[in-house]
Amino acid sequence: MIYSDKSWKEALKSGCSLFCFYSSQEAQLNRMASKTIQALQGEDTELTVLEGPNPGVEEAVMAAGTISFFGTRRVVSMPMVKISAYSDKDLEAFCDLFDSLENAAFVITIPVNEEWGKLRLGKREQKFIAACEKAGYCAQLVKLQAGQLVQYLQDRAGEQDTQLEAPVARMMMDRCGEDQLLLENEVDKLAALSGYTAITREMVERLGTQSLDADTFDMIGLLVAGRLPAAMGKLDLLLKMQQEPIAILGAMISNYLDLYRLACGNRAKASVQQVHKDFRYKGSDYRLRKADASARQYSRKQLRSCLGILEETDRKLKSSPMDSRTLLETALFRLAAAREER
Repeated sequence: MIYSDKSWKEALKSGCSLFCFYSSQEAQLNRMASKTIQALQGEDTELTVLEGPNPGVEEAVMAAGTISFFGTRRVVSMPMVKISAYSDKDLEAFCDLFDSLENAAFVITIPVNEEWGKLRLGKREQKFIAACEKAGYCAQLVKLQAGQLVQYLQDRAGEQDTQLEAPVARMMMDRCGEDQLLLENEVDKLAALSGYTAITREMVERLGTQSLDADTFDMIGLLVAGRLPAAMGKLDLLLKMQQEPIAILGAMISNYLDLYRLACGNRAKASVQQVHKDFRYKGSDYRLRKADASARQYSRKQLRSCLGILEETDRKLKSSPMDSRTLLETALFRLAAAREER
């Protein structure tokens, strides 16, 4: 089942004793668990947290069966459970427990790896989720799309009495990517710095975090615009910030691969969404949409030349005694020249 507020509220209203959420997004899992625990807790409840990644079955049974001194209901939280760590026998014991809950309500979160944009559920995860669906409320938390993420960031800022305009939220995403946990921390940090008034573009530019991937994306954008000196300055800044040369080059390769995917898609008159699907792209299409304008400035021949330059630089960086700064700077010069080739 895909999570919805309506189904979740109906489960709460019905007195459901088991809530299980699974997703590849840690921030969403944490937020949903907190929201559910808060909804379940009241003056007549007590909270027990069984820390992951794999609390013992005996702990869960004891937590569920413990009678409170005050006769209150117990809420048991099992955060970030690694289901694959359990034996089949343990899973059976959990299933039996969930079918017989009386004086306790469980809130369970399960992190799941993602591959080609889809969750990769193992046999044990599938079995556990099926048991939770039978015994209570179990739902998948779907990764937020770009527009939903903007609204989410605005809501998070609003909870702190801080204003965040949509263009500023999108600017934060451009700099940090779509990692929800990182963006949450960024909103919290900038809200505090603003004195809980308003997060502005100037604050994001001056004090906001920018990921290495976003930095290299900007550097490549400068090359596309024919601004080699500015691109060199960006590289110098990254090195002064003690970013690893291999990591910088890896991010550059990743960005140029995106450009090549898009160039192939543009030649076939395919949409960004179709490119995302056909190339079985692991990330979201948000990153590809950002790169589309730059990709249209290149031919596939030029991009193949750029990828060849990066491959050669990668080999030398890992095996040559040459200075890493010199290798990266040389690569930028050659990439700029390749941009002008016909």
